[in-house]
Amino acid sequence: MPTIYQDRLGISLYDVQYNDGEKVPIPQEIVSQVCAALLRFKNICEDFGVPHKNIRIIATEATRTAINSVEYRSTLESSTKLEVEMLPKEKEGEIGAMGVASSFSNLKGVVMDLGGGSVQLSWLDQGTGETAGGTLRSISLPYGAAAMKRHIDEAQALGPTAFKDLRERIKDDFRQAIASLAIPSHVATVPGQSDGLKLYLSGGGFRGWGYMVMASHEIHPYPIPTINGFEVSRAQFMRSNQDSVQDSESVFQVSSRRVSQLPAIAFIVGALVDAIPEVSSVYFAQGGVREGLLFSQLSPELRSEHPLVAATRPFAPVSTEALLGLLKHGVPYRMTNERFTLPSESVGSPTNIPSFLTSQYFLFALTHIINYHASHPKDIRPAAALRSTTTGLLGGAHGLAHLDRGLLALALCERWGGGISPSDEAFYRSLQRLVGPQRAWWAKYCGIVAQGIGDAYPAGVVRTERLRLSSMMRDDADEIFIQVKIQLIGNDDLGTGWVKDLQKLGKKKGAVEGYRVKVRVVVDGPAA
Repeated sequence: MPTIYQDRLGISLYDVQYNDGEKVPIPQEIVSQVCAALLRFKNICEDFGVPHKNIRIIATEATRTAINSVEYRSTLESSTKLEVEMLPKEKEGEIGAMGVASSFSNLKGVVMDLGGGSVQLSWLDQGTGETAGGTLRSISLPYGAAAMKRHIDEAQALGPTAFKDLRERIKDDFRQAIASLAIPSHVATVPGQSDGLKLYLSGGGFRGWGYMVMASHEIHPYPIPTINGFEVSRAQFMRSNQDSVQDSESVFQVSSRRVSQLPAIAFIVGALVDAIPEVSSVYFAQGGVREGLLFSQLSPELRSEHPLVAATRPFAPVSTEALLGLLKHGVPYRMTNERFTLPSESVGSPTNIPSFLTSQYFLFALTHIINYHASHPKDIRPAAALRSTTTGLLGGAHGLAHLDRGLLALALCERWGGGISPSDEAFYRSLQRLVGPQRAWWAKYCGIVAQGIGDAYPAGVVRTERLRLSSMMRDDADEIFIQVKIQLIGNDDLGTGWVKDLQKLGKKKGAVEGYRVKVRVVVDGPAA
C-alpha cells in the first residue's frame, strides 16, 4: 500500500509522565499540543479526500497506563470529534509484530518492538502466516528505552552490585521470554550457525541503535540511508557497543533525545545478545503499530506479495507480460549438463545462479520500471536510475530489503548504459560491496539485457515483434559460459551498444571482484 503522507509529533508520552522519577499525569500543555497535532492531521486527511470514517486514532501503552488516561482520551475525542481506540495490552504486541512483518518480504524469527516503557517480543513466520502455537503470542517486558534509563540510574545510585544484578535479571527475563514463545523446533537455534535464529528489531530506540551500527559499518559511508531493511550479522550487531555512544551526537538520524537514551539501549543490546546466543542475524524495521494496523487489513494475497513487485507495479508498461517473457528468456535458468545443480549462491562459481533471479520477483520489478527514466536527459539516466531505489523513485517504498534496493539500482544503471560521473562511482562501488560480487555481476547482466529490450520497445508496448532472445548455460570442453542468441526482426536499427556491453561483461575487465561468467553472443539480424 503506497504511503501518500507521513508526519509525527516529537513528543514521548512516556517521558512526560515522569518528574524526578515520580509518575505524574500527562501535563495539560502536552495534551494541548497533541490535540493541535491531531486536528492538523485531520485537516490534512480532508485535503487528501480521506473519508471521515477512515480516520482512526489508536492509543497504546503510554496512554493506557497514564494516571489521567480517561480524561486525556476524553479531551482528544471532544477536540477532534473522533473516537480514540485503546489497544489492549495483549493486542499491541500482535499489531506491532504485523507492522514489522509489513517491513519485509519473508519474515521468520523473533520480533522485538522497543517502546518507551516496555519491549514486546513475538515469534512470527510470515512465509506460512503462522505463529508459535497457531496464534501470535506476545510477551511484554518492562524494559522500554525510557524505563531502562530510570532503572539504570537507580541501580547506579545503589552501587556496582545493584547494577550487575539488574543486568542478570534482564538477561534471565529475556531467556524466559524467548522460551515461552514456543519457537518451532525445526528452526535452527544452535549458536554460531549461519542459518540460526533471526532477530527483527523495531521501535525508535532500536532504530537509533541501528543507525549507530550503520555508522560503523565496514562499508563506509554506507550507501542506503533508510533503516528499514538494514541487515547485519550478530558479530556486526555486537561490534557497536556502549563505547560507540561517545560519538553518537554526530550520527545521522540520532536525535538529542535518542542520544540521552543510548546508554540504556546499549545496556539492553548487551543483555539481549548474551541472553540469546542462537541469534545469527539482526534486521531493523520501520514498521510499528500504525503500519501493523494497515497491513492487517489487507487480504492474505496482498500481504504475501513481494514488496519490490508491489512498489514498482504503478509504473508497469502496457506490455509487461511480453517484456517480462523476453527478460526471462535472456536470463539462463538451465544448463546443457545435468550434473550441475541450480540455483545456489553459497558458492561463487559460474555454475550457480543467485536465488534473487530464480525467485523472479526481481525480474518483475525490473520489467515494471524498465523505461521509467526514458524522459530524463540521456546523460543523467544511468545516475538517476542508480539512485532511484535509495533517494529517488523508490526511496520511500516500504518493506524493501537493502539487498533488493542495491540489486535493482545496479541493474537499472546498466539498463541505461552504465555511464556515470566520478561523483557517482563511489556510490556504485558501495552498492556492489553491499550485494556481493556474484549478485552484482548477475544484476548487471540483467540490466544489460533489459537495455536491449527497452531499446526495442521504448514505449513498453509490443505491437509487432522486433526482438527474440534465448540463453543457456553451456559446458563445452570444460569451459562454462552463457550462450545468448539474439534475433533482431524487421528493419528497425536497434543498435549494437548493448550487445557489445554484454560481451564485455563476460571478459576479465567485466568481472566484479574477480567474479564473472563468460558470455558468448550470437546475433541474427541487422546488428550482426
